[in-house]
Amino acid sequence: MKEGMSDRKSLIMGIFIVVFSVFINLNGAEFVKRGQVGFRFLENPVSAEAIGRGCLGLVSIYNGNSVFWNPAGISWMKSLYDFSANYNSWIADISYTSLVASVSLRKWGVVAFDVLGMDYGEFYGTRRANNERGFEDTGVFSPEAYCIGFTYSQKVSNRFSYGVRVKYAYQDLGTAYIGLQGTDVDDSLLVIGRKSYSHGEPAVDVGAVYDFNAYGFRFGAVMRNFSREVRYERQRFPLPFSVSFSVVFNPGLFFSQGEFAESLCFGFETIHPRDFGEKVKFGLEYHYRGVLILRTGYMYNYDERGLTFGFGVRKGFGDVNLRVDYAYQDFGVFGGVSAMSFGIGF
Repeated sequence: MKEGMSDRKSLIMGIFIVVFSVFINLNGAEFVKRGQVGFRFLENPVSAEAIGRGCLGLVSIYNGNSVFWNPAGISWMKSLYDFSANYNSWIADISYTSLVASVSLRKWGVVAFDVLGMDYGEFYGTRRANNERGFEDTGVFSPEAYCIGFTYSQKVSNRFSYGVRVKYAYQDLGTAYIGLQGTDVDDSLLVIGRKSYSHGEPAVDVGAVYDFNAYGFRFGAVMRNFSREVRYERQRFPLPFSVSFSVVFNPGLFFSQGEFAESLCFGFETIHPRDFGEKVKFGLEYHYRGVLILRTGYMYNYDERGLTFGFGVRKGFGDVNLRVDYAYQDFGVFGGVSAMSFGIGF
């Protein structure tokens, strides 16, 4: 009797959170701020598992890749050790790769180390010049960006966990030619020098996960990229700070019990970034006999992104569990982009 009442309370609380999150999203400020943050590569989604279901990752990842979405999630991983590798083929011939290693300290929590690196390719540099073309070549350059992080998470009960990720982000935009003296390229007193534009900055992510232990309801919240402001020349800007909330549940459990009801999962997330309007993501996932996973999702209020889909395979060999995931994401005028993830837990 007490268990039934507890389930009903959890259901009511879960429905309240869903309704409240949607209400907050629909009544958000209409004023949209743009171009007010830097280091945008920190917003790129990591893990084909999350991308396939509409980039939902706050409460639905049970391995080391959770650190890129919600640091509280790694304490729910089912293995003592977990290693993940991710590759994303992004727009405009940009790609990025990430690695994460997680270790369970049992009752003391879980720690993880991660690294993410961007490959922007090569660019051809120019500068203004007093010639027929009005410019001259300065050679080929390649911007660089990476982020390294350390995460600690603890599951304080069978319902609640918290996590903190401390990271260091670095960005090198290359060098530029600037006028040290004179007014223009045709000024006889013009003196040109070179200046490097690179900067590194620490940041913090803080998150929490709560499991209602009823109908598959799980709630998550995270604050990402809390940092100081970065300065280039006279302009100051913060890292891409955002606050996100997520709810997932098993819709089939409202009507029946059994393998199918437990294998179907639906969720959504709301994101409030510093420099854009409220964004909403929806995702659906189906597990077939614990081996094959099918995913789809949709991202609302993004300039180009929208529909996503993907699949995953899980296979155990004794105490070793392998996983492979693939995701495809529609990117509007840029076409589509793909992501691959590999992982092992033991």
